[in-house]
Amino acid sequence: MPSPAYRPSISHQSLGPDFYDTVAPARFPTHRLRYRNQRWAERTGLGSLTDEAWLRHFGLFNPLPGSFQEPLALRYHGHQFRTYNPYLGDGRGFLFAQLHDTQNGKLLDLGTKGSGQTPWSRHADGRLTLKGGVREILATEMLEALGVDTSKSFSLIETGEELERGDEPSPTRSSVLVRLSHSHIRIGTFQRLLYLGETGNISKLLDYTITTYMPEIWRDNVTDRAAAFVEEVSRRVACMGAQWMAAGFVHGVLNTDNINVTGESFDYGPWRFLPTYDPAFTAAYFDETGLYAFGRQPDALLWNLFRLAECLLPIADQSSLEASLRAFEPALHEEFASAILRRLGLQPRTPELNGSLAGHLWAFLHRTKAPFEQTFFDWFGGIASAERAERSPSSSLYADAAFQPFRTAVEEFQPRPEIRPSHAYFARETPCTMLIDEVEALWEPIAQRDDWSAFSSKLADIRQMAEAYGQSDA
Repeated sequence: MPSPAYRPSISHQSLGPDFYDTVAPARFPTHRLRYRNQRWAERTGLGSLTDEAWLRHFGLFNPLPGSFQEPLALRYHGHQFRTYNPYLGDGRGFLFAQLHDTQNGKLLDLGTKGSGQTPWSRHADGRLTLKGGVREILATEMLEALGVDTSKSFSLIETGEELERGDEPSPTRSSVLVRLSHSHIRIGTFQRLLYLGETGNISKLLDYTITTYMPEIWRDNVTDRAAAFVEEVSRRVACMGAQWMAAGFVHGVLNTDNINVTGESFDYGPWRFLPTYDPAFTAAYFDETGLYAFGRQPDALLWNLFRLAECLLPIADQSSLEASLRAFEPALHEEFASAILRRLGLQPRTPELNGSLAGHLWAFLHRTKAPFEQTFFDWFGGIASAERAERSPSSSLYADAAFQPFRTAVEEFQPRPEIRPSHAYFARETPCTMLIDEVEALWEPIAQRDDWSAFSSKLADIRQMAEAYGQSDA
């Protein structure tokens, strides 16, 4: 049974059946628990569930007490690589339950991936490969440790089926993933309503989203309310993009159905982390034009926000919506500088000094192609880490003239008082990373010998990093 702190919800159901379809989960041959996020289970009041109960809820999908009696496959459309697709929707997942964070009371969703066919599956099998589930866990754990506002991988259960896939050696093993996030309302959720001409439902979704997730921006006038919403979403999405950039992360598929209006990063397919700074670095092999390359991610996010504003034109003034989109760029720059400072464990100064420090570091990474994560690791704590940085594999780069503007700038900043430069993590020579070759190396023993030891060790490594960087209680 859940703990007394558990607070369920059926909030999304109040939108009504125009927004979702009730569905039945797939029935799988077997259920083997491969990953359980105990830390977030505790924060939702589900930490006391036995493994048997866990499998019942997150493998068989027996309803959680007080939440949905039937899962909801959500309806949405979206632009995919700038081409509009009206045939989207939850095709291999659903909203299984809603509940509240026991620490701050925020509403949370438990959504699935690989839970079976829905009306939106378009003849696909509705399944998830085990490798896909493992990759999503690695992405979310790493991003959380690096300070990115991300969905959390909550559960992964291997389900005993053999799947045929074109991008993996087939047949390959199957799984069902449950992710924890603050919302599954996408830009594409609004786009569907515009496409169908459902003006009343646009207003309904707007009002629900504001009252549920951002009540502080409520305005009584509908144009003011819509403009305030676009401005708030623009700020949140800009912050998400800035955090990706500071983490050296490439999402890979920035379609409008993958952008959550609450500004939380989610839905990880062909993601990658940078080895070295490279604006043209792409994650998806099918992104042939580099539309969603690392350096183009902010532009892609802003393009998507313009699509959101278009959805509100039937109920709001165009000039007000356009003005609201201007919030994106300053929020992006401010959060980027703040994210760089957090990654370096430094206290902020003035906006000018903060931005200058971030710019000098970015220029150094660009000119020298220094290992991306190694640089942040070496200079965590700022100038106080100079002696440690001298022992780094990158030490010769720090003696180069290209590094001097950053070194001069960093001398103006003090370490945050709560950082722990004596943490055992900083006794290492190299940081924890998650490059594509490492991901493949972690998967190989699972695929060949069902050996999960390297995967478990990597998760422990990431958690040590999160603790060292002060992200373990995020």
